[in-house]
Amino acid sequence: MKKLILSFILILSACFSYAQDRQAIIKVMHTQQLAWNRGDIDGFMQGYWKSDSLVFVGKDAPTYGWQTTLNNYKKHYPDTAAMGQLTFTILQVKVLSSTNAFVLGGWQLKRVKDAPGGYYTLWFRKIKGEWKIVCDHTS
Repeated sequence: MKKLILSFILILSACFSYAQDRQAIIKVMHTQQLAWNRGDIDGFMQGYWKSDSLVFVGKDAPTYGWQTTLNNYKKHYPDTAAMGQLTFTILQVKVLSSTNAFVLGGWQLKRVKDAPGGYYTLWFRKIKGEWKIVCDHTS
């Protein structure tokens, strides 16, 4: 009986922890959206792992590194008109372990002349207690 109760407590603890992790990941996404919508690409980039090992896969090819990703964002979105207003739609957050999670969703920009959008898959990793995007595939 003690083993059963202990197992139950451990399962509840893991579920609670995963729920907290899920909410922390959603908060990262929300913070990124807010930063983007005020024209703050540097703030938007805080959701990414600041490492040369960060992977970003866009329409052309994979690129590597936080600084490269920042430079590409600034090149393709030079001002707030080009940035528009971003909306993320989170379709799925799967916490895979205490340090890894997968996010699937959509993105939409509302700009004066157009409204591009697409989908993304993100690999989040918990690094030094914080959830960061380590791989972003956006199309």
